[in-house]
Amino acid sequence: MCGVVGIVGQSPVNQLLYDALTVLQHRGQDAAGIVTESEGKFYLRKSNGLVNDVFQARHMQSLEGNIGIGHVRYPTAGTSSTAESQPFYVNSPYGIVLAHNGNLTNSAELNTALFQADLRHVNTTSDSEVLLNVFAHELQLQGKLKPLPEDMFAAVRGVHRRCRGAYAVVAMISGMGMLAFRDPNGIRPLVYGKRVAENGKTEYMVASESVALDSIGFEVIDDVAPGEAVYVDSAGELHVQQCATETRKSPCIFEFVYFARPDSIIDGISVYKARLRMGDALAKRIQKERPNHDIDVVIPIPDTSRTSALQLANRLGVNYREGFIKNRYIGRTFIMPGQKQRKKSVRQKLNAIDLEFKGKTVLLVDDSIVRGTTCNEIIEMARDAGAKKVYFASAAPEVKYPNVYGIDMPAAKELIAHGRTNQEICQAIGADWLVYQELDDLIKATQTKKSDVHEFDCSVFNGCYITGDIDQAYLNALEEKRSDSKKTTGQVRDSSLVDMHNDDA
Repeated sequence: MCGVVGIVGQSPVNQLLYDALTVLQHRGQDAAGIVTESEGKFYLRKSNGLVNDVFQARHMQSLEGNIGIGHVRYPTAGTSSTAESQPFYVNSPYGIVLAHNGNLTNSAELNTALFQADLRHVNTTSDSEVLLNVFAHELQLQGKLKPLPEDMFAAVRGVHRRCRGAYAVVAMISGMGMLAFRDPNGIRPLVYGKRVAENGKTEYMVASESVALDSIGFEVIDDVAPGEAVYVDSAGELHVQQCATETRKSPCIFEFVYFARPDSIIDGISVYKARLRMGDALAKRIQKERPNHDIDVVIPIPDTSRTSALQLANRLGVNYREGFIKNRYIGRTFIMPGQKQRKKSVRQKLNAIDLEFKGKTVLLVDDSIVRGTTCNEIIEMARDAGAKKVYFASAAPEVKYPNVYGIDMPAAKELIAHGRTNQEICQAIGADWLVYQELDDLIKATQTKKSDVHEFDCSVFNGCYITGDIDQAYLNALEEKRSDSKKTTGQVRDSSLVDMHNDDA
């Protein structure tokens, strides 16, 4: 999962891009990058680390120009290589930089075609660089010294014809402007907006989540529709066009469960309200299964589950308490590359308040259960703090299948729910009782009458991949790539080309 942002301003945009990336930091903690443009030259800073570590004062001062794009990343294949950090750059045609959130499911096939037919070289293993080169080739086919908006849209149409999978993209073409587009299924979120600058002219912004626009004073215009492209030219004029022949709005439901910030609105759906409704539905399920429950207190696993847990407690009529204090300087354990590192980090990240647990029957609520490592450790912490019984509730259904659209969910065999019954999962995590959300209830909780979303990509729960191109051979190859045994920490490729642009000196 990654976060992208792009701004066409009337004054320097370096600080605006930095501020937007800090708001999107939850979408990626592995690396960050910004590229700006001034007088036909790109200015790049990208490196591993959090936004406030990557960008120091000297880096910010070097990012000149009134137009730029940014990216925060976490590794979808378990590596932490600076060579894979974004945005990516290609010099032909015109000079293009691109940032991407998602995953191409046919990147290997495209990589071969790029070399054999398009005569292009891809320098990393990132599918984002593949996507950049596909777009660059399609734009070059337009054969214009100064391409018009319709040429940009024609290039995007070419990308849609060739690329499969999930992609929310923001790109900058030297001297031409900023382009953003979304895959025909709308799996990953992308929103655009505007504000009026001091000189009275309009500035435009694109980002992964609406909260990034809100935080720096931009007004949301709309979500980028599936298959749609948004282009702001060098004169600051906005152009919008649908570039796909067939579209279906099928956003990833896990955005609403876990990834997106609660104060974001995605495709007309409030993430906060969706999580409230998840809590309602989960409470009804608990009341159905255990009408005479003995729950004394509901305690969320911070942070994502708080909204659902609070609503659940209200519906059950039991106390809601903050029983765990979080160390905010430890990254998300979901993102960490190895099982031992994830397990070690849980107790570094959370500390129990004993008085909220002693002698009580506690219902712990989390947004989801993936590997089960975190909840197993947390249940042990609750018992160590004196809990009489520890129940566990997941605001999402059982995660049984890997994600292929940009979330680094592990190999199926590493998912605790894969091939196990509810009782077996309960025993594995050490709970006295376990309850999951039903998938139908999750879908109903996420849908709203104000949105035109009628279906979601729920593949991690039901194994139905919305793009229709995923077979067992693909999943087997993915499992080989994603298994914990293949993951390393701090793996860096020898790439002098990239290192030239990322020297801290």
